Amino acid sequence: MVSLNGNVLFSDKSEDFPTFIKNAYKFFKTDYSKFFKMDNLSKLAFFAADVLLKNENLNEEENNIALVFSNNASSLDTDRKHQAAIENETEYFPSPAVFVYTLPNICLGEISIKHRLYSENSFFIFDRFNAEHLQLYANSLLRSVKAEKVLCGWVNFDKNNYEAFLYLVEKEGVFEHTKEEITRLYNTL
Repeated sequence: MVSLNGNVLFSDKSEDFPTFIKNAYKFFKTDYSKFFKMDNLSKLAFFAADVLLKNENLNEEENNIALVFSNNASSLDTDRKHQAAIENETEYFPSPAVFVYTLPNICLGEISIKHRLYSENSFFIFDRFNAEHLQLYANSLLRSVKAEKVLCGWVNFDKNNYEAFLYLVEKEGVFEHTKEEITRLYNTL
């Protein structure tokens, strides 16, 4: 399911991620030629960010939006695929196209390229969603004027288990959420 601000935008009963993400890509008319070359974590992060950022009036040249993401699996799903290629003695051929995605922050690069984001980005690994850390980091970026906005969240992919919870933080806005409110929103997923 894909929802934005509590409204369900897309629902798909597919049991596997490749089918779900392909159907969602078509439904939202996502346009990014490298999308299907990405690993699953990057597809998930890219797609979630794209749905959220499509509603922003982004500049076609440059956008000062920082990215601060987190998860608990890092890039483990892709790491397993890369490790299997290394361990296969009869057909040893680790792919550079897989290896590049053995860092979880690569998904941030894909989002930055598509939306022309030239600000800070960080990817943190936590046992669970850590709203307090993301809030402190986002506030630091905003106060130091390193970013005008910060796209924060949790994007996790391990085997066929996946979830994405993203939110955009600005210095001033219609309302503010406390870390407790953000954690509560995350827990309603």
